[in-house]
Amino acid sequence: MADPWVALAADANPGTRLRELRRAHEVFTSAGRLETPVRAVVGQSWRRSARARVSPDGAPLVELCADELGPHRDAHPLARVMPMIRELMSAYAVDGEHLLAVCDAHGRLLWVEGHTGARRRAERMNFVEGARWAESEAGTNAPGTALAIDRPIQVFAAEHFLRPVQQWTCAAAPLHDPHTGRVLGAVDITGGNGLAHPHSLGFVQAVARAAESQLALVAPPSAGGSAQLSALGRDEALLVLDGRRIRLGRRHSEILVTLALHPEGLSGDELLIELYEDESAPSVTLRAELARLRGLLGPELLRSRPYRLSTPVDCDFDTVTRRLESGAVAAALGAYAGPLLPRSQAPGVVRLRRRVAGQLRAALIARGDPGLLADWAYSSWGAEDLPVWRALAAAAPPERRAALLARAQVLDAEQRA
Repeated sequence: MADPWVALAADANPGTRLRELRRAHEVFTSAGRLETPVRAVVGQSWRRSARARVSPDGAPLVELCADELGPHRDAHPLARVMPMIRELMSAYAVDGEHLLAVCDAHGRLLWVEGHTGARRRAERMNFVEGARWAESEAGTNAPGTALAIDRPIQVFAAEHFLRPVQQWTCAAAPLHDPHTGRVLGAVDITGGNGLAHPHSLGFVQAVARAAESQLALVAPPSAGGSAQLSALGRDEALLVLDGRRIRLGRRHSEILVTLALHPEGLSGDELLIELYEDESAPSVTLRAELARLRGLLGPELLRSRPYRLSTPVDCDFDTVTRRLESGAVAAALGAYAGPLLPRSQAPGVVRLRRRVAGQLRAALIARGDPGLLADWAYSSWGAEDLPVWRALAAAAPPERRAALLARAQVLDAEQRA
């Protein structure tokens, strides 16, 4: 197959393919063995689904009730481009008896619209607004898997991990903040097996690109010489400076995070202590890194004696901290894209990473909201966070409590071993 993200080759027989996939799904869910007909991207997703202990016969939970859904949806950045997404997709969805759906970065469906009959059928599997379709909760599915791998994908019939979803085919593409590159959610088209065609994948890709272009117009970057630094959930920070996007290397990322944290500036010796585990690291090494960084950013941004940034920098980790200080725990979690420069061993970065994550997780546990706790627990960084899993089990509805307690017990045993 020329395109691994398309579910069916042009010459494939859908009926034959469906039978092969059903057999392969049964083998995998019963014996844990992947059969040859399964695409590599789907096989990898099935393995992630199994590791997350998704039940093939389960159904996603509705995490946002009506009272919570409206405010969350209205405040979401994608609300600004929903009119355009509807204009591009509504007629296609209704005429083809399909559904269009848009989810947030945690896989929660914010909008589900389209053909009335298709909506009624989709309700039986909880493909409804407010339900969480992240891969870690709903197994392999187009919006959830598109978020997990951060690229467009098509999922055909029995490629879905949940059996109740295998009568559907869907295609989805992630949606990004055009200025920071951060994933905001995904756009999806869901319907019958007729969607298993390259055109449906190309269609959602085009809609995603159009939505991101529209976001760039309706939410331009801050002006006036300010800068935005994104360093959460990424090993190489992204600096947006007067509309210019600069992707930084690992050491330059550490330097910029450290200087942003100390707007008053740091001496060379202080900066060495913050950046290098080895206290005997030569100062000439640091000066060389700073010279290269100055050449990248320009002398007007990076000053010396002491080393400091001349322009205010709006950092994503500061956004999380500010929202926590104001009591906006859900908004803080929404701004948290993952641990700060996760592979960095720079002492100052490690301290800041632990502080931001620790403050946020403590606030989540104190709040005891099952939806927020689930967002953390089912993330890549929270998958083994035993206190959060215990808090989630305590806060979850009774019908979910036994499974969550079992997950917590497994984690406890693994961490004691």
